[in-house]
Amino acid sequence: MRDEQAVNKEREKQLRRQIREAGADILESIEFQKTREHIQHGTVTVHAHCINVAKHSLMLADKLKIRTKRRELIRGALLHDYFLYDWHDKDHINPFKLHGFFHPGRALKNATRDFELTDREKDIIRKHMWPMTIIPPMYREAWIVTVADKWVSLLETLRIQK
Repeated sequence: MRDEQAVNKEREKQLRRQIREAGADILESIEFQKTREHIQHGTVTVHAHCINVAKHSLMLADKLKIRTKRRELIRGALLHDYFLYDWHDKDHINPFKLHGFFHPGRALKNATRDFELTDREKDIIRKHMWPMTIIPPMYREAWIVTVADKWVSLLETLRIQK
């Protein structure tokens, strides 16, 4: 049991290091730091949610042995919910609580304003809410983030992951 815990702890450190290396500019940006101010699911901030999705995306790709552009997978996952507002509040941005349909566009607009993105990263952000976004993801990285986001959202909503 101790060996398994040590392996899991080391794997967690590796994943966090990969996320820091690929997304340092994102993680350190003043605008991305604002994601700490908003709750995503339960008591989990948007900031923590995005890091959880990046981590689970890497784990899923590794577990299924799917070749990916890891840097783009991580960066797209970090920015997939970069909408920068509290979606729980009714306001001019989200008047009819249709956040699920509209936030990918807002996140993409913010991300392209603040960071240089590849087409693959844009696809991850734009389509991570499929099937709500109607057009399915084009890249395997976008599919992975879509699945990881739904899994992580479930864990956070049920308060299994914090």
